[in-house]
Amino acid sequence: MNRNLALEFVRVTEMAAIASARLMGRGDEKAADQAAVDAMRAMLDSVECNATVVIGEGERDEAPMLYIGEKVGSGNGPELEIALDPLEGTTVCATGGYNSISVMAIAEKGGLLNAPDTYMQKIACGPEGKGVIDIRDSAAENLKRLAEAKKCRVQDLTAVILDRPRHAELIQEVREAGARIQLIGDGDVSAAIATCNPNSGVDILFGTGGAPEGVIAAAALRCTGGDFQGILRPRNDEEIVRAKAMGVEDINKIFSIEELASGPVMFCATGVTEGNFLKGVQFKPWGAITHSMVMRSQSGTIRHISAEHHFDTKPRY
Repeated sequence: MNRNLALEFVRVTEMAAIASARLMGRGDEKAADQAAVDAMRAMLDSVECNATVVIGEGERDEAPMLYIGEKVGSGNGPELEIALDPLEGTTVCATGGYNSISVMAIAEKGGLLNAPDTYMQKIACGPEGKGVIDIRDSAAENLKRLAEAKKCRVQDLTAVILDRPRHAELIQEVREAGARIQLIGDGDVSAAIATCNPNSGVDILFGTGGAPEGVIAAAALRCTGGDFQGILRPRNDEEIVRAKAMGVEDINKIFSIEELASGPVMFCATGVTEGNFLKGVQFKPWGAITHSMVMRSQSGTIRHISAEHHFDTKPRY
């Protein structure tokens, strides 16, 4: 993929972030999400590519735009696949919380798993744990091996886990193993990426969250040298049928990071609300300041972009 496309796509997440940030703390999740969707859709049309949304805002009959299978881009240029979440952490944004982002992963045709909208059991870590973690093993065993790889004690590690009732036993096991825990209310894409940041204080992610978010997180970790594994956890027979219709033959398959996001991959994210991953949108009398991260797997380049947006010379999303 042309490396210049990465900077084109970050413009898309920037506009989605600005649009949704206007509704931060207003208590209206649907409005915040729709604002992000509308802005992202409008900006995607300006990117010189012929892309298909493989992970988006639902099926065609459920979402007016950015649905799975929708064609986006100018229609000219390389054939790409896009996994997107215009507003990851919808509740976080609506309540004025931390770590809400606008995010996209881009790959060549066939590079991203077309994941069904169901749950996925996940484990993620930074480069030190690549090839060390194994989702088939207990959390305690994974913590022990990661500590050995990082040349530290288990007590020095911090695991990030979604704060959900379904994780009660997992949380207890991690505590008994001696590791510290950071519980989060939402946004496990940001949490997975944080495992690759030595300054984040996060070493490993455990737990079950959305499968589409798992693909996006895997794409990001492909760019940072981290590791990720996932197993689909459908909640009912209908979700199993849906997964198989989307090409998942073995519902119990363990997906490696390369199977979730293969080949050349790009990743873009822009902060919506304040977080330890990215700063949120800051509004000024003349416009707004955004903070983004752009990554490419081919080069391993990670760019942190602070951008000033002057509303008198660009659309007011």
